[in-house]
Amino acid sequence: MLENQTVAAPPPSTPAKKQNSFLMETVKFSLIALIIVLPIRFFVAQPFIVSGASMEPTFETGEYLIVDELSYRFDPPKRGQVIIFRYPKDESKFFIKRIIGLPGETVEMRGKSLYIKNSAFPDGFKVEQSYLEEGYEREDYLTVILGEKEYFVLGDNRGASSDSRVWGNLPAKDIVGRAFVRLFPITKIELLPGDVGKAPL
Repeated sequence: MLENQTVAAPPPSTPAKKQNSFLMETVKFSLIALIIVLPIRFFVAQPFIVSGASMEPTFETGEYLIVDELSYRFDPPKRGQVIIFRYPKDESKFFIKRIIGLPGETVEMRGKSLYIKNSAFPDGFKVEQSYLEEGYEREDYLTVILGEKEYFVLGDNRGASSDSRVWGNLPAKDIVGRAFVRLFPITKIELLPGDVGKAPL
């Protein structure tokens, strides 16, 4: 003969227990979020808001970018890429510019034209500058030899940019990362904004 089995009902939850449970779940969620987000924020990507006219027309004041801080740990910066870096004369400030010269190269500015000399092209080659605004008039004349851990960077708006022409070569250690995504304004959302780094040389 089967015996009837009974199960005791759990005691009713009190408001205090429910509140404690909610608080514990909130704390757990917050800790997990911090564990995931903080490493991404400090070691993988971070936001950057453009300020100033030095990169016009490619970038304008108020545009919101996500900076890729990880890629350059595996693959060095390339010519034509847009980077964010600490200003070598005051590392509390961040600048956005375009890479023109790579480590070990010689950069020559002849009027409106740019030439690069390196081991592959000892006689030099002309750099295409499709990112410059139409009607660009400024002329520069200088020759710069880059060290093994130095880059030559310029703003796209040459008439309004404080860059390697003014304060010298950029040490590799000051590079924060690459402009990865433009998120704002919505009408200009773009992956690798302004990047011409995929072009040969």
